[in-house]
Amino acid sequence: MTIGRYRIGIDVGGTFTDFVVVDVAGRRPAVSFKVPSTSDDPARAVLEGLAHATGELVTADEIEAIVHGTTIGLNAIVQRTGAHVGLVVTRGFRDVMQLTQRLPEEYNLRQPHLPSLVARADIVEIDARLDAHGTVLAAPDAGEVDRVARELRARGVTAVALSVLHGYADPAFEAGIAAAIEERLGDVPVSSAAAIWPQIREYERTALATINAYVAPLMRRYLGALREGLRGLGIAAPLFVTTSAGGCVGVESAIDRPVETLLSGPASGVMAASLLARTTGADLISLDMGGTSTDISVIADATPAYATRSEVGGIPLITPVVDVNAIGTGGGSIVWVDGQGMLRVGPRSAGAVPGPIAFGRGGEELTLTDVYLLAGILSPASFAHRFGTLRLERARAEAERIARALGHEGDDPVAFTASAVLELSTTLAASELQKMLARHGYTAGQFSIAPFGGAGPVAGALLADEVDAREVLVPLNAGTFCALGAAWSDIRRELLRGVGRPLAESAPTVAALADTLRREAVAWARAQLGDAGGHTGITVATGFSARYRGQAYALDVPLAADEELDAAALAERFHLVHTDEFGYRDAASPIEVIAVRALVTVPAAGTPNLAARPEDDRDAVPDRERRMLVAGGWRAVPVRGLADLAGGASVAGPAVFDLPDSTVLVPPGWTAAETDGAIRLSRTAGVARDAAQELMGARA
Repeated sequence: MTIGRYRIGIDVGGTFTDFVVVDVAGRRPAVSFKVPSTSDDPARAVLEGLAHATGELVTADEIEAIVHGTTIGLNAIVQRTGAHVGLVVTRGFRDVMQLTQRLPEEYNLRQPHLPSLVARADIVEIDARLDAHGTVLAAPDAGEVDRVARELRARGVTAVALSVLHGYADPAFEAGIAAAIEERLGDVPVSSAAAIWPQIREYERTALATINAYVAPLMRRYLGALREGLRGLGIAAPLFVTTSAGGCVGVESAIDRPVETLLSGPASGVMAASLLARTTGADLISLDMGGTSTDISVIADATPAYATRSEVGGIPLITPVVDVNAIGTGGGSIVWVDGQGMLRVGPRSAGAVPGPIAFGRGGEELTLTDVYLLAGILSPASFAHRFGTLRLERARAEAERIARALGHEGDDPVAFTASAVLELSTTLAASELQKMLARHGYTAGQFSIAPFGGAGPVAGALLADEVDAREVLVPLNAGTFCALGAAWSDIRRELLRGVGRPLAESAPTVAALADTLRREAVAWARAQLGDAGGHTGITVATGFSARYRGQAYALDVPLAADEELDAAALAERFHLVHTDEFGYRDAASPIEVIAVRALVTVPAAGTPNLAARPEDDRDAVPDRERRMLVAGGWRAVPVRGLADLAGGASVAGPAVFDLPDSTVLVPPGWTAAETDGAIRLSRTAGVARDAAQELMGARA
């Protein structure tokens, strides 16, 4: 084997940590496997998996890079288990985090505020202030910085965020204050808002710095332990961490700016789906269905949709992220009956612990996974090696109780509940999907659905029927698809500088900042690559964000490299983008430049090969048929494996494919065939399209 020609992608989940080993040259299909996650010390599971990979699949010196996706920072924010943060703000702005927080129910005056990441008692004011043009109005002397450091130390904070009013106008001013505070506090990290995101919007920028500080000590410990563990395994390959924007950064960058990694897991799945779109030529809706929720995203022309504003734990993120929409329905979603006697699925989830009733881990409420088992879609044998003999009788008893609560008096309450749950969960997902598509100006008929994750391949065709999508493309390693996306991630980051002035007077500034950011972006990319080489693959795309005066949000306008444009030409560029987005232009309205941006990318080396196979792949399926609920009644349904699709063969539904890390449901009216890196589900010619209704059946 060629030395240094393998990449390992890792995705840390709540139940399992997934690994994919890919051959950069594309000569061999990727190999995937799972190890149980260790919630008390996530690094332990990662290192156990890498020890297995280097012991059984490749040698340590054959590894070119390790690319790691994680939700550790995200979980810390959602569960409020991060650092004890102190916030330093300009004098007079102590309540910036409380007064401007957006509440989940905007018109409910009685709702409680979400728990803040920083207590008001831990917010310290400092005599530091700029105006909107970067002019210093107040600068702290050494005594003022000493006072701030003493107050922070007295409060026992373990991380600090700093946000000076109008700090974006001169990031160096705020950076100097941050360095002075950090010097006095020793090992307490200080996150500067202007260094992370130098752009207008005081609350959002302050919130971003606070988030970064909140997860910084946790990520520093975790990634530090991971680096030490790699050395212990004899792995000298560089470690990268995937980001919310669908790329990856070096481990040092991730330690400095962990806020960029919060949504890295879902983003990695979308990037893997983008590779599938490139391979198959299809526009895709990615459907990442896990235990708690389902993440959906749109991929057109092999390019995912991006957003410049999102939210985590009730706190805004204004950095670029892959546009992922979460639906509160997953394999662990709890099935219940509300006070009005209506059936509900989610948003509460049983999670990994206690989990579904059938798994025998203490769960006492019916979940969607229990329903899949009771309906015969999932095989108990698929879970036996992880959970032993399943408790289907307990799940069946709960399904019967729910049927009675819904007023069912027929002979088969289990079939009634299962049919109702399948129908409702599909309808809920379809409703959210169609709303997301409408926001982007699409219809489902323009897309194929790419389902992955633990439960995605079960729900994919049912959802496609509900929304009338073209077809379904199930990745061969659907259960570890996010890890595959991590392995093929490009090095990527967006740099920006705030402007906040009329375009008529800032055109020279736009050109100068674009040139500066281009040089900084190349330097940053080379630092990520280090000794790995490959510097010739660096590309930088620049642009500026602008808006008509009085508008709330800005549009991004691309700039060509080394192109000299005056104010009139830049204005015309903006008018064209605005017309394309909103259908009109307002030539009489002044234009404001908000920021200048530079997006740097270093493509992952090699040619992606999506024909991944789980390490314990077994084409021989033990049971060749299963009793499954179809059209409201029970019938024997064939169980297939990948071998049944060899040589261009196809399998008509109803059928199920039991793969080592997932189960693929082929409903009535659908036909399965193998394509590049996926199982393609297409509607059977001459069969009516209401296959989902036929599978779920009428409910008496």
